[in-house]
Amino acid sequence: MKRVVLVALLMALVLAIAVGAGSVYQWRRPYKNYPGNLMLVLEQGTSSYQIARLLEERGVIESRWPIWVRHMLNRGATLKAGEYSFDHPLSPADVYLKLVRGDVHLYSVTIPEGSDRFDMARIVQRDLGVDPQAFLRASEDGGAIHDLDPKADTLEGYLFPDTYFFPRGVTAEQIVTRMLSRCRRVLATRIPPESQPSPDALRQVMTLASLVEKETPVHDERPVVAGVFRKRLKIGMPLQCDPTVIYAAKLAGRFAGTIKQSDLNFDSPYNTYRHAGLPPGPIASPGEAAIRAALWPAETDFLYFVSDDRGGHFFSRTLAEHNRKVARYRREVGIRCEADHSTSRVGSGSASRKVQHSKSR
Repeated sequence: MKRVVLVALLMALVLAIAVGAGSVYQWRRPYKNYPGNLMLVLEQGTSSYQIARLLEERGVIESRWPIWVRHMLNRGATLKAGEYSFDHPLSPADVYLKLVRGDVHLYSVTIPEGSDRFDMARIVQRDLGVDPQAFLRASEDGGAIHDLDPKADTLEGYLFPDTYFFPRGVTAEQIVTRMLSRCRRVLATRIPPESQPSPDALRQVMTLASLVEKETPVHDERPVVAGVFRKRLKIGMPLQCDPTVIYAAKLAGRFAGTIKQSDLNFDSPYNTYRHAGLPPGPIASPGEAAIRAALWPAETDFLYFVSDDRGGHFFSRTLAEHNRKVARYRREVGIRCEADHSTSRVGSGSASRKVQHSKSR
């Protein structure tokens, strides 16, 4: 009798080991019939059994039971809601770990250097489906940066241009918070402590950097452009910076895509054709290179620059020299300006923008 019981116990043990080994194998084995490239949204409040069943129905796993049983045994874990990407076969163990960690799918959004808040609003709407008006409202709270810039009335200039990754359903406030945090980190870690500007000086630095960023995409030109603007400021010469005219028109809701004479005449504190000195604040978000250029502008005798039609600029010390280069530029690009647009100005504006007036700086 004892022998029969012993044999039965041994058989039960072998069976248990076999079942356990099979379960471990199933738990670790990727599902070979996985259909591929699935996006699955798990809504807040969905039960663990409903999640396991949905994973099975969509073909992510072969059976719902391994994940559901494991979750019942692991009472301290939470399966997190969100949008998940399944782009290759996974084992139930990998799927379960993905849901516990909350490895949701992230969408990338790239904010180019020199983007203003209006540009950003369009970008986050296009790439993330975020309401552009909500983004503009969220970026209007200058108080969020008052510890660095007490005079900021919006976050213009302080939403750092970079590539970001956000989950489905991200809010405008969350985007703004992330971009502002990135700006703070760059200012704190990329500028030496001895060169950190005071709050009043920082506003001037960021404003100048935004002008430099809008004027040239060429890395080596940024300190030179900053030097030209610094020299003009020093001698009381108007900056006559096209991007400030564009920004003034945007603020007024009147920008039509190209600068017109009426824009140059428009009376706004941001219009550096009408008002001397720097504009009241940044007109866009500068990148690190432009910020560094504004902090350490090149020592230069140049007072003028004009586009070379290849992304860069020709720089000049005198108005006569500048006018010759302007004439050369017009010949090369075939620009024929009307007589009433013959004023000599600081430069050609953004190198990629088509000019509708005889812009020369």
